[in-house]
Amino acid sequence: MSEQTTIPGRAVSSAKAFVAAHGRPTRAVVERLGRAGARVVLVGHDGALGDIIVPDVATGDALVAATDLHAADWDRETTAAAKIGPRHRRRMAAPKV
Repeated sequence: MSEQTTIPGRAVSSAKAFVAAHGRPTRAVVERLGRAGARVVLVGHDGALGDIIVPDVATGDALVAATDLHAADWDRETTAAAKIGPRHRRRMAAPKV
């Protein structure tokens, strides 16, 4: 007895737009965020990073299954595929005030 998971339309359109902009295969890692829901981290074929926040892990898994995303984990290949540019590195290193 399984309930069908409703995927927000905005999440589907965001995933499709990311794949269109950054190529196939696009890897997707679903991460639990606790009460906030889940984060679907996208790694495009060109190495670009993106993310989509969904209500829970089940919705994230359903999003991956319903779109042209490749389910992945933070393994060696996924980590190596991500290309973090200098602008993103500066943002991550910026002091928090």
